Amino acid sequence: MKLLHIAATPRGVRSNTLRISDAFLAYLQDEHADLEISTLDLFAADLPAVAGRNIESKYAIMKGLPIGPQDAESWSSIERLIAQFLAADVYLVSTPMWNFNIPYVLKYYIDAIVQPGYLFRYNEQGVPEGMCRDKRMICVTTRGGDYSAGSLLQPYDVQETYLRAIFGFVGIDDIQFIHAQLMDVNPDLREAAIHAGIEDARVMAAKLVGGYSKIS
Repeated sequence: MKLLHIAATPRGVRSNTLRISDAFLAYLQDEHADLEISTLDLFAADLPAVAGRNIESKYAIMKGLPIGPQDAESWSSIERLIAQFLAADVYLVSTPMWNFNIPYVLKYYIDAIVQPGYLFRYNEQGVPEGMCRDKRMICVTTRGGDYSAGSLLQPYDVQETYLRAIFGFVGIDDIQFIHAQLMDVNPDLREAAIHAGIEDARVMAAKLVGGYSKIS
């Protein structure tokens, strides 16, 4: 099983989000001898441009035209990022909630990899088809307040809605979430939320190992 950990937190070892994700990965490593983990730290990565020559290459592809030789080297940086994404069987996305949504660097990464002809395509009827089939995703999030169903803040939760929409669009329909909430109210509630998230992560990791063994 190949897992790509997409980390979208700038706090490194001080990250509350990564405390939960690290527990998830540790359990998987204990239970799955063949697990291969690759980590993409988005705040440390040198992500390729999504403008300039690469935006022209994108529109050439959308029109069914070849990429010009002067743009091939630049576009190859996008293709390498896409290849890394497609090589994984499972994705772990670690992201705090920023202003009801995801950090800008995660949005930038998504804009770089979600390209026509690579992660999705249009059929003859013009209907989009996701090309990332038979993959799984776990999203670990931390939120300052309570965005659970029925709460006052739930309508503001654009984060889960967007992640389900964009990755569902490219074909990933098995997306699970671990939300650690009330992180900003007081230290006691923060620690309780982290510990609850770690327990949820262990349970989810166990289910992932069991489910993967059945289809391997």
